[in-house]
Amino acid sequence: MAQFELLLPKMGESVAEATIVKWLKQPGDTIKEDEAVVEIATDKVDSEVPSPVAGVLVSQLYQHNDVAQINSVIAIIRTEGEDKEEKKVEEVFNNPPVIKDLPGADVMIPNNSGSFKTSEQKSPAPKQGIRFYSPLVRSIATEEGLSQQELDGIEGTGAEGRVTKQDVLEFVKSKKSGQSSSAKAEVNQTNAITEGPTTFQEYQYPIERSVSKEHQPMITIGPGDEIIEMDRMRRLISEHMVMSKEVSVHVTSFVEADVTNLVKWRDRIKSSFEKREGQKITFTPVFIQAVAKAIKDFPLINVSVDGTRIIKKRDINIGMAAALPSGNLIVPVIKNADQLNLVGLTRAVNDLAQRARSNKLQPDEVKDGTFTITNIGPFGNIMGTPMINQPQVAILAVGSIQKKPAVLETEHGDVIAIRHKMYLSMSYDHRVVDGALGGRFLKRVADYLETWDVNEEI
Repeated sequence: MAQFELLLPKMGESVAEATIVKWLKQPGDTIKEDEAVVEIATDKVDSEVPSPVAGVLVSQLYQHNDVAQINSVIAIIRTEGEDKEEKKVEEVFNNPPVIKDLPGADVMIPNNSGSFKTSEQKSPAPKQGIRFYSPLVRSIATEEGLSQQELDGIEGTGAEGRVTKQDVLEFVKSKKSGQSSSAKAEVNQTNAITEGPTTFQEYQYPIERSVSKEHQPMITIGPGDEIIEMDRMRRLISEHMVMSKEVSVHVTSFVEADVTNLVKWRDRIKSSFEKREGQKITFTPVFIQAVAKAIKDFPLINVSVDGTRIIKKRDINIGMAAALPSGNLIVPVIKNADQLNLVGLTRAVNDLAQRARSNKLQPDEVKDGTFTITNIGPFGNIMGTPMINQPQVAILAVGSIQKKPAVLETEHGDVIAIRHKMYLSMSYDHRVVDGALGGRFLKRVADYLETWDVNEEI
């Protein structure tokens, strides 16, 4: 008999860990090849982990709500045959595997295709203040009334210096006996504020950043106020947005577009299109097509930043922000959007949006985006200042289309007419995208929409 180590698979370039949601197989259960073993959840998407081998589940190395790192061993499966590198369960616990895709382990460097690969050179250990805490550890800390300052001051004995349940309990015990040292926590807290990620690699993963109490606003909870605990996805979105503001210099440009021809075209073809294709056509596929064309005209919008290096992406992968019933957001990605026609884009948009709302997206469908579009028009908003979706450098918000009086130049002179107008708002990273490039790109998107052929057939 041999034993197989089931690893938590890589779920995307910005995902470092996943939460164990539900074990679908229990110790002693028989597992078929490619059969799902466990349900997991990340900040990007919920998914199942299948077994690449057939066998019997020996042990679960993580429990419900535990957080596992990418590439770590989560289960042991007994298989038929001989395995020269067979490991006992006790060895896995005592010698946890090295995580090679995390800050503090191997450095992620771009290869010639623009994607990232792992180097063999070790990077320095993670800076203080950038630590991961499992839901169990945070729960204990909350119950015991530990401040973030105290939590950051605890020495972790787990893998990669992680704080374990036992570490927290021992700290609480020593604190109650008057033996805890606040000085060390104070030092760590100072480091958490003054030190931070300096390269793109350090920003690839969800981070937890400490803020001293003097920098936190004073919150007064009054009678009748309701306290709502953030769910897992909202906490990760919050961290991702704070990180985006810290890593990028946000600038937003605006342009107004006359999309009268586009509106007339859609009104003309939408019924026949739905009857022929079995799909409703919205404006979103048209927006995506216009952005893809503009990226080809201005490819330096389609980049990422790695320290002092600009990584120019070959593929044009457009993410579209989708609101979930829970109130959270997710960004499914249309890969190689420039290679799809309007019918293909419409099918992709409708399919991804529907499966996003029903929580059925696959991990590959929410990664590798190079530019993001968020449609704020359905909420009655005319413009916005969207947050850049790291590690991208630009995001476009499309507002609602409204009828407005406008001055038109004709051969007989200027006239006032009713036109369909909309605002396009684009936030971009001023470290690498200057106002000239950002403004010209945004205007080019508007030009593609304004010059839409009302007689075009698809």
